[in-house]
Amino acid sequence: MDRFDVMVIGAGAAGMMCAVEAAKRGRRVLVLDHAKAAGEKIRISGGGRCNFTNVDAAPGRFTSDNPGFCISALSRYRPADIVALLERHGIAWHEKTLGQLFCDGSAMQVVELFKAEMARHGAGLRLATPVRRIEKTAEGFRLGLDGDEVACAALVIATGGKSIPKMGATGFGYEVAERFGVGVVPTRPGLVPLTLEPALLERLKPLAGVSVDASVASGKIRFDEAMLFTHRGLSGPAILQVSSYWREGGEIEVDMAPGVDAFETLCRARVEHARQAIPTVLAQRLPKRLAQLIAEQEGAIGTIADSSDKVLRRIATAVNSWRVRPAGSEGYRTAEVTVGGVDTRALDSRTLAAKAVPGLYFIGEVVDVTGWLGGYNFQWAWASGWCAGQAV
Repeated sequence: MDRFDVMVIGAGAAGMMCAVEAAKRGRRVLVLDHAKAAGEKIRISGGGRCNFTNVDAAPGRFTSDNPGFCISALSRYRPADIVALLERHGIAWHEKTLGQLFCDGSAMQVVELFKAEMARHGAGLRLATPVRRIEKTAEGFRLGLDGDEVACAALVIATGGKSIPKMGATGFGYEVAERFGVGVVPTRPGLVPLTLEPALLERLKPLAGVSVDASVASGKIRFDEAMLFTHRGLSGPAILQVSSYWREGGEIEVDMAPGVDAFETLCRARVEHARQAIPTVLAQRLPKRLAQLIAEQEGAIGTIADSSDKVLRRIATAVNSWRVRPAGSEGYRTAEVTVGGVDTRALDSRTLAAKAVPGLYFIGEVVDVTGWLGGYNFQWAWASGWCAGQAV
């Protein structure tokens, strides 16, 4: 039976980072993954160019039941560190909006970087190798594979969450946590489009494909980005962002003209452009189809001069404070991340080790730390993987 100092289950961003760092320290490392290829989420991210970090990856841009947990890892491995690693390997990058950093070329450059670093430092990689059994032993852990057994002193779980099951995502990491008595915060899809109930969807049918700059809030959290009407509900960056905070049964509030007082604008137009139709006035701030639908659904017919304050207030509310209760989300099928996961109260924030299970570590998406859209979740993967790699 082969024995290793460290075994990492999961050949994604966090797992490969951890393997490289542990191997650099002279550990005998083996990475296992049931998938046929390493780094699949890296490969598809950023439209194939990998949004590998965000220059503003501060702890406040992450959600968790234990918000302060991520501070240690994020402060020890920063965006500048992953940038420096890419530059040492000759990978060109550029900054887009809102601090997002992307590769100039293919995301596969990042995957190949980590595979090369693992090979360089002697970390093994076995793909298409599902783990069938994990047992705790006096020396560490014994893993049952198909027709084989391997043993290790330290075991790192880097299996990700449930998002995008067609790529092989499962709840394996949560099962391991529960098997060893490590708590799991209930999970749900995050960074995911929201769906609407059929009657509302029918009314909004003409808007499918329409995008509008919006300010979308769930409770006290608010995001100012684009929102997209779809044939199933709402999507776009603002909706994906707020979805990680929205809870089933709750409302979201949408301002489709941020920074504009729609009632004041309509009242001024009634004086200055009395013969204009309300959709015409609204279309100066909103997409034409959206302007037309709001006017129709609020019963605004004729010219703006014909509309009372009451009607104008209804229209303004529809523009600046549309309250909608989503029916649900599109689920893990399209979710970019999983919110919730291994309870961080059971982990050491500096090493990511399970406090009550010597030698067991959890890193990356499987942990209850979820970042905003735009490279934050990769930064958590790099940081948590790096920290565990210094400790195993």
